[in-house]
Amino acid sequence: MSDRKEFRDLATPEAAREAIESLDLSPTPETVSLADARGRVLAERVDAAIDVPGFDRASMDGYAVRARETFGADEADPAELDLVGAVHAGAAPDVTVEPGTCAEISTGAVMPDGADAVVMVERTDELGSGGDGVDDDGHSRIAVRTSVAPGDHVMTAGTDIAAGARALGPGTRLTPREIGLLSALGVDEVPVEGRPRVGIVSTGDELVRPGEALNPDRGEIYDVNSTTIAAGVEEAGGEPVLYPHAGDDYDEMERLLRRAADECDLVLSSGSTSASAVDVIYRVIEARGELLLHGVAVKPGKPMLIGRLDRGGSDGGDGDEGVGEDAARNDASVGESAYVGLPGYPVSALTIFRTFVAPAIRDAAGQPEPATATVEGRMGVSERYSEGRLRLMPVGLLDLDDDAPPLVYPVDKGSGATTSLVEADGVVAVDPDTEVLDAGEAVEVQLFSPDVRPPTLLGVGEDDPALNRLLDRLANPRYLAVGSREGHRRLRDGVPDVAVTAGPTDREVGAEALGGWTREWGLVVPDGNPEAVTGIADLVDRDLRFRNRSTVSGLRRSLDTALDDLADERDADRRDLAERIDGYERTAKAFESPVRAVVAGDADAGLGLRETAERLGCAFVPLGEQSVVVRAAPDRAGREPVAALAAALDGDGGRGGIDAILADLPGYSRNSRNDP
Repeated sequence: MSDRKEFRDLATPEAAREAIESLDLSPTPETVSLADARGRVLAERVDAAIDVPGFDRASMDGYAVRARETFGADEADPAELDLVGAVHAGAAPDVTVEPGTCAEISTGAVMPDGADAVVMVERTDELGSGGDGVDDDGHSRIAVRTSVAPGDHVMTAGTDIAAGARALGPGTRLTPREIGLLSALGVDEVPVEGRPRVGIVSTGDELVRPGEALNPDRGEIYDVNSTTIAAGVEEAGGEPVLYPHAGDDYDEMERLLRRAADECDLVLSSGSTSASAVDVIYRVIEARGELLLHGVAVKPGKPMLIGRLDRGGSDGGDGDEGVGEDAARNDASVGESAYVGLPGYPVSALTIFRTFVAPAIRDAAGQPEPATATVEGRMGVSERYSEGRLRLMPVGLLDLDDDAPPLVYPVDKGSGATTSLVEADGVVAVDPDTEVLDAGEAVEVQLFSPDVRPPTLLGVGEDDPALNRLLDRLANPRYLAVGSREGHRRLRDGVPDVAVTAGPTDREVGAEALGGWTREWGLVVPDGNPEAVTGIADLVDRDLRFRNRSTVSGLRRSLDTALDDLADERDADRRDLAERIDGYERTAKAFESPVRAVVAGDADAGLGLRETAERLGCAFVPLGEQSVVVRAAPDRAGREPVAALAAALDGDGGRGGIDAILADLPGYSRNSRNDP
């Protein structure tokens, strides 16, 4: 195994600010770069065309395992597994995790076949003679000192945002958060204006520039941070200069960083700053400059670097893409350039940038602090935290138009989830000694941007094609597709205005039904139905690959109800029938994802809607109709945005009504009862 650098003595946030203040960020002559779309407004809705990520990936460094192999393992009685190889980010796995084995894995790497969980490297030991990790038979073995469940420390395909999901709505003003999401979807937007020059270098073999072809089988993802951080630099008063993305090669990383140092006042890199065996950028800084700080006691963003890079000696411009044609070399060919290394995950990178770096850029550019940088709010739900680090918690705002401060609710899918950038409005700084924020407690929200506009209406629940179109008719809504079951729960907690549920669910006590529709659901199969699938019994009785929906979705509940009926017919146990379906436990986040698996040839059948099947050119095996109901919190029904939604659901309402929407969707019809 490769040596890993460990974070032992984390600097305080105050020490990080002092280190950045000691850097010289003096501005250079103004030029124009094409690296930013901040301030632009979308004319139409943007739907995700791909799953992000497009593969199951590890969310931390460690070992990919079969979770079952670790059940019962602890410090006193660890599980011992054979090490069969390693998988790094940007590389297709060439190993299979069989029973009794594991594979070393890096953060962001593709999960190898057979593995369904990741064990943190800190909870493992290498076994063998002489401490070299090899036993007497020449086989590497790993002692796992904890148990994990399936899915632990794994971000499944589509967890961030799934193909077909509503990403951004019409009329959205593009701030750095929205630009980050568009980058993840492959959109390249890059206008800038001249200010203090800040070079931006993204690292990682897995990165691909937006607009270029993406290969999920290699674990490739779009380079979000380059355009996201560039937008933040311009907003803070600096001139972003994008450089070609660096892989994990030391020499190429050194070349790009030294070139950026020669041409810029400040160099920002993203990624390659953590303790992973392939993260080597800190070694470049130590060799070619001065490393002032590595690691800060803050969440997210612990793996942060601060230092200086020596100028002089780079090979200069060589026609690399990504650097503006008018970017003249810095007149100071000697001396130093300031350097800050940001984490690789988009939420972590943007949070650390805004907290520590943006104030220094504004100061160097002579720009004032934004006048509307903070707002006072009140927690809508309780939130627990006890990690002993300053937590910068992403939150959303909902102004209920009363005399009370706006509601504040956590929006945290993890640092690797790009959609957290647009589903949140700012951050709440949680002190390391704070273990719980109570519902109703006053908090200060640091806005992501002075341009932030909290949503007029907050909805949660099932994802649905008709709902996506209905939301387009509203002014600045925000919808979190968390599934029917979670939508019910959150409506009870009192934060959202409305919840959308589908399938066989119990009536929500105290909630007001605003309206709804029905949709035809069933099994989506390849065009022509080559396997002659006729229903759920074929999934149970035949060797067919199936792709399911997550347990929080209404579609999944309808499937399970149908499976219950089949079990009753056969006088069998439903769990036994489910275990006979190949892929029953392989779930997808959004309504379009199983269909995409069928289109790609990765599944013989998927759980889905007639609308999705016809739109993507597949055949459809109907299993029934499902009721979709929009319910409002009883104390919100009189709010103007909720009333506007109810009006669209009542009658045809012209172009903005539900009837016009449903007429264009195969398998959809009006639910006259407005209730299941």
